[in-house]
Amino acid sequence: AATESWTGAGAAVGAWSTATPMSRNKYTGAGAGTQTSALYFGGNYPPGDNLTAETEFYNGSTWSELADLNTARQNISGAGVKTSALGYGGFIPPGNTVTGATESWNDTAWSNKPDLGTPRLNMGTAGVSNTSNLAFGGDDFSPPTRQQALTEAWDGSSWSEVGDLNTARINLAGAGTKTAALAMGGYDFNPNVTAATEQWNGTSWTNMNNMNTARASLAGDGITTATLAFGGATPPATAVTEEWNGVSWVETNDLN
Repeated sequence: AATESWTGAGAAVGAWSTATPMSRNKYTGAGAGTQTSALYFGGNYPPGDNLTAETEFYNGSTWSELADLNTARQNISGAGVKTSALGYGGFIPPGNTVTGATESWNDTAWSNKPDLGTPRLNMGTAGVSNTSNLAFGGDDFSPPTRQQALTEAWDGSSWSEVGDLNTARINLAGAGTKTAALAMGGYDFNPNVTAATEQWNGTSWTNMNNMNTARASLAGDGITTATLAFGGATPPATAVTEEWNGVSWVETNDLN
């Protein structure tokens, strides 16, 4: 349940510091918000593989529990801020159900919204509220080719399909907004870990300079001219942090 906080900007300045852990160890959940006002929802907790609908709020110093998701699931995706977030997609064991369920957070409770057009898990995401989100890539769990290039945009009431990624992949990271986003890393069609980076302009994706370290299951945060990509699996697990300046990636201080 470790929490780390990033301070500063620029490869020579930014650094991670340890912060108060969540109430218990969790994984495969989704996050939204900022360094001093963040949400974490859904996922699993040990021992075993226990599914949870829990939502936790971080105020910059401590975590507290808030209202649960309506649908407990793992490998959920989401974006937004503490007062206005969206959670969507995921996987519901033990029936191996991939869901497109979408829920909107209003700072008090989750409400069910129309499903994704294509149910998926392990997507990349971007967005700043529960009325403006972008979901891209992911795994629809249908062999032989499970990796998706599909991109869907959320306008506050429904999802619509927009331009596909150039590289289909799962377990990728995203950052930015519905109209200006960045997609990086993941597992591609082979499947191999990839360092591929793509930029979204509101209409289509453009290939950009690759990350220095190819990896999947990483996290991302920021805007298309200033993004962090951190953690993930090469495999094995890595603490590598890279900073995007709008043109290229620069390696900076690792996670603790």
